[in-house]
Amino acid sequence: MIDNVGSVTHAQPVARERDVRDRATEDRSKAVPSDSVQLSDAAKAALRESVETPEQTAKEALTGDIQAKRLLAQKSAAKEAEVHTKHVVA
Repeated sequence: MIDNVGSVTHAQPVARERDVRDRATEDRSKAVPSDSVQLSDAAKAALRESVETPEQTAKEALTGDIQAKRLLAQKSAAKEAEVHTKHVVA
């Protein structure tokens, strides 16, 4: 069965090209604020440590880096605890 269409909604008129260009020019003329940030040496070091690969950590631990040794010890302890804790579901 075919239904008759009762009413038709007309599309909204498209913005004229000149209007669009005028708005684009206005947007470009507004100054965009910019901020600059200075990171301290400690922050830079923390950032480098956070993106360090496990291979880099191991290499640094072998050369005597105390922080790298501590991190490897923590990971090793966590792995040991994971192996010794088994949950049995009956």
